[in-house]
Amino acid sequence: MTRPDLSDDAKVAQYRAELRVVGRNQRLAGFALIILGAIAVWAAGYAGGAGPAVQWAGYAGLAVGWALMLAAIFLRTRYHRARMREEG
Repeated sequence: MTRPDLSDDAKVAQYRAELRVVGRNQRLAGFALIILGAIAVWAAGYAGGAGPAVQWAGYAGLAVGWALMLAAIFLRTRYHRARMREEG
């Protein structure tokens, strides 16, 4: 991997756009799971007898969602470090 050319504002914007793509699927899936998990935890009070199961499913969704978000951060950081490393 070669170091990005950050000599002007347009190239910096292009590199930022490139970084936004890294880990995007994990980030979006994690965000969706976090939202669904929060809704499930909130709705557990209205679920009657299934409330505890809905609540645990919500907590599981929150945990997996945050794990995916952290994985996306890790992937982006690793990609950025690899790109910024001097080759030669």
